[in-house]
Amino acid sequence: MPRDDHRAVDATPIPAMAGAAEAAAPKPLLGTVDVIAIITGIVIGAGIFSAPALVAANSSSAAQMMAAWVLGGLISLGGALCYAELSTTHPSAGGEYHFLRLAFGHRISFLFAWARLTIIPTGSIALLGFVFGDYATKLYALGPYSSAVYAAAMVLALTTLNVVGLKSGKTTQNILTLLEVLGVLLIIGVGFWHAPPTSGLPDWGDAGNVSNWGLVLIFVMLTYGGWNEAAYVSAEVLGPGKNLPRALAISLALITTLYFLVNWAYLAVLGLPALGASSAIAADMMQIALGPVGAGIVATLIAVSALTSANATILTGARTSYAFGRNSSLFSALGHWHAGRNAPVRALWVQAAIVLGLILVGALTRSGFATMVEYTAPVFWLFFVLTGVALFVLRRKFPDRVRPYSVPLYPLLPLVFCATSAYLLYASVRHTGIGALVGLSVLAVGALLLLTRSSSPPVTS
Repeated sequence: MPRDDHRAVDATPIPAMAGAAEAAAPKPLLGTVDVIAIITGIVIGAGIFSAPALVAANSSSAAQMMAAWVLGGLISLGGALCYAELSTTHPSAGGEYHFLRLAFGHRISFLFAWARLTIIPTGSIALLGFVFGDYATKLYALGPYSSAVYAAAMVLALTTLNVVGLKSGKTTQNILTLLEVLGVLLIIGVGFWHAPPTSGLPDWGDAGNVSNWGLVLIFVMLTYGGWNEAAYVSAEVLGPGKNLPRALAISLALITTLYFLVNWAYLAVLGLPALGASSAIAADMMQIALGPVGAGIVATLIAVSALTSANATILTGARTSYAFGRNSSLFSALGHWHAGRNAPVRALWVQAAIVLGLILVGALTRSGFATMVEYTAPVFWLFFVLTGVALFVLRRKFPDRVRPYSVPLYPLLPLVFCATSAYLLYASVRHTGIGALVGLSVLAVGALLLLTRSSSPPVTS
């Protein structure tokens, strides 16, 4: 395989494309701070205000609960270093779709892209829309369908900002991430310095008992989820060989530290039993520490967090659809990149349409959204395992490829990443039951579409 410019994206031609706009490709415009804002904004979402209660409920002691959050950060960092090699060696707006296509061919990558298009980011955006709507409604209600109206308005507004162009999208992301991090720091500060004196330090309990590690890690890793989205902007990063690994490492170090401290604050105020029994941990903590005014603060903070995660997911999610369209005759309309705006405009609007459809369904049958996380998790971890294996396959297929960044401790670290992802796949299937069947049904529909599509263009690196 000849060496080439590794900042170029997959150049597979699509006959249906014509004109300068269709021939356009992503440009490197993102610096280290921009990538950190995207990663941090996606990962620190509404989950940190709910998942700790589920982690606490399945932990036998505060010590094991806190250890789980540190372990989650280390697992994520190991995976991020694997992704840093894949993203800098094979940069593409398609991210994991591109890696899977190079390693395993178009069938596996088609199924992954189908899952991304129909459920993984689109479902996440819809859920974040309802989180935003629920808490925005607490501040100002808009009627019986207030949450759905807020959710739809959020999707349209953020999609429009990203359609305007990458500069607009990244500026919005940087501002929202800053507000989000400041909000988390506020909760940490309140927990440490404004909690009642009687709360004391966390009750560490009996560390000798064993936690339900399967469920604990599912909820912890769900809260850490999203760092892999950096792969979708790898073709748009300035100096990716240096800046992308740096951004991933800094982001996960920051996120792990914030998660550790905010969970310590929850424990300091509520204690492990109350934390595990709470349905609104941040609100309960702020109520104890600041009284009724704390509820308004929490509502605003969670609404901002949902906006931040949704904007970052909108920005990265459409890039998979763009890469998918460039390699699929069935979805070729998605493979359009607007040169002037440096954005996959068509993919952004299609993504928004799917999300709005999910929001409509959610407005009519809100109970259906309760299973969204359940059926997303098995699909998510299945493709995580395959992406980890792809690192080994691509090293064998392209032994002479220049690697701007190589994962340390190879092959040990990638093996650990594959093993932990496989365990979480097993745990998610075991604990989700019927939800996992729904996820498999989505993949089955994609497999049926795969049988009807025309031949794929050749796979290039």
